[in-house]
Amino acid sequence: MADFSVVICTYNGAGNLSLVLERLRHQQAPASLSWEVVVVDNNSTDDTPSVVRDYQQAWAGVIPLHYYFERQQGLAYARRCALRHVTAPLIGFLDDDNFPSETWVGDAWQFGCQHPRAGAYGSEVQPVYDAPPPEGFRRIASLLAIINRGDQPFVYAARPGVLPSGAGMVVRREAWLAHVPKQPKLAGVSDRSLKAKGEDVETLSYIRDAGWEVWHNPTMKIQHHIPTERIQPAYLIKLCRSVGLNRFPLRMIRHRPWQRPFVLPLYALNDLRRLVLYLMRHYRSLSGDVICACELTLLTSSLISPLYHWFSDLSMLGRTVGGALFQRQAPDHKTVL
Repeated sequence: MADFSVVICTYNGAGNLSLVLERLRHQQAPASLSWEVVVVDNNSTDDTPSVVRDYQQAWAGVIPLHYYFERQQGLAYARRCALRHVTAPLIGFLDDDNFPSETWVGDAWQFGCQHPRAGAYGSEVQPVYDAPPPEGFRRIASLLAIINRGDQPFVYAARPGVLPSGAGMVVRREAWLAHVPKQPKLAGVSDRSLKAKGEDVETLSYIRDAGWEVWHNPTMKIQHHIPTERIQPAYLIKLCRSVGLNRFPLRMIRHRPWQRPFVLPLYALNDLRRLVLYLMRHYRSLSGDVICACELTLLTSSLISPLYHWFSDLSMLGRTVGGALFQRQAPDHKTVL
């Protein structure tokens, strides 16, 4: 059994995947560490399988490299696929555009050994831009998994919403299996859709709320490739809208069902207060400022998040009931001979 598993979840990432595998191939890990690499193909249609096969042949007898296929798209499902197969006590997650430093595997393993109550811990994530980001981008950089929170490790406090990024996240398998549900509330990024983004916060919230520590470990460093399309205004506003709209189910995780009707008005009042204060402070900058438009979208979407999910649930219920009634009432078109 491996001591540490590196899991790479990918969808049509054959181009970047080889770069990630090359970084892992040249890791300076302790000789005593038994580790493996697992690629979870989230229903790709490109050359991902052949890329993995080529590396499996090149790595024979050096680093075990496993390949699994998850048909149901969504990062949350890809990660659950990995949990069904790996047995290592510590699991480090990389995306196919995350390039770990040459000591990342060893640093991640050693940190987990030194902090046995750490249910999860995150890396320092440094951006690699294809083009310069817009002015003021650092204010929303964490939404693109860019994390730089100082050079000292620390435990994340119970403050809602402040957690590591899923890029470069390490999870203790014991904590995941005991507290993370098999069915996610948010499926995560699927193909190019951001509609269900928030799977990282969901997973880490379950682990932290169960009493495990969640840490920031700056000795674990990865580079995150940010293509030009991801710093365009349309993409950034779409990202902020998705993050805001999905705050309602993430907030409700930390509350019992009987508490939710009481805390919901408090969240709504606080969101409204923050929105009004933001408009008062930045009303002169709203026109033509991309980052202000993003922040305003985030605040507005957070405010309407409960309504968005209620209407989505009602719509889904209506389709389910309508489909059942249609099947029950549909005429039998069997031909009688």
